[in-house]
Amino acid sequence: MSTTRRHVDTILRLGKARISSLATISMIAGYVLAHGNVSWPLVSLTLGVFLLACGSSALNQIQEREIDGRMRRTMGRPLPTGRASLAFAAAVSSGCLIAGSLAILWSSNPQAMALGILAVVWYNVVYTPLKRVTAFAAVPGGVVGAIPPVIGWVAGGGSAADPRILAVAFFFFMWQIPHFWLLLLSTGGEEYESAGLPSLTRFFSLEQIARITFMWILGTAMVCLVIPLFGVIESAWINMGLFVAGLWLVWRSARILRSTTGGPAFRHAFKHVNLYVCWVISLLAIGGVLS
Repeated sequence: MSTTRRHVDTILRLGKARISSLATISMIAGYVLAHGNVSWPLVSLTLGVFLLACGSSALNQIQEREIDGRMRRTMGRPLPTGRASLAFAAAVSSGCLIAGSLAILWSSNPQAMALGILAVVWYNVVYTPLKRVTAFAAVPGGVVGAIPPVIGWVAGGGSAADPRILAVAFFFFMWQIPHFWLLLLSTGGEEYESAGLPSLTRFFSLEQIARITFMWILGTAMVCLVIPLFGVIESAWINMGLFVAGLWLVWRSARILRSTTGGPAFRHAFKHVNLYVCWVISLLAIGGVLS
């Protein structure tokens, strides 16, 4: 691999490009719902939100570099392996955060930029330190996932206090929690404990955790079905698609209730929850264009 490609790969890994892309896509859905279509400012806004998310993720890896080095799932990241120095990671993080904030401001308005900065602060200043304190940090951490669609909505001309986007944001808040817990459980709570992070397995048995997580998944699907009641989407076909997506998620996730080993079932449920949110984001974006 050439030096340039190696640097690009390292930067993308520091920025957790896939996770940052999902946050960016949910922002696009919020923008389309408010604006009714796509426009040129959305291009720079998308770049800005992606850079901001990457900068926040890189900062998170700086904060948790020692913990990452103790867990199998994360020990291959750039900082624990030495592929990136602390100075390089700090430069990537600060560069992405500054460029992302300015791109959002240039393409939209100060309120959208403020919401983006709020997401960074909540993730890096509130959620990340809280993970060391409580196994239930995912609950307040879910706010991070709720903010991107609101950024898009505000940038598209909507009000952050509009009940329609608050309903959408609440859905993403609900989704974040089983997403976090399933990721933890699919790799084993003991690994988190040995790395110095409290885990749900400290308080509940595997069967109890499965039931609790399934109830959160069920709640996520139900909240999604409430979104049409706020008039966000007018298309009956899109609303039907949301209903079918919810049924699919509950059906596939019920497997964790029957699992005796936990790991494989939780890993499959983690994939299904993420596929589900991508499905919902796509339907919301299509519905915004059709409305």
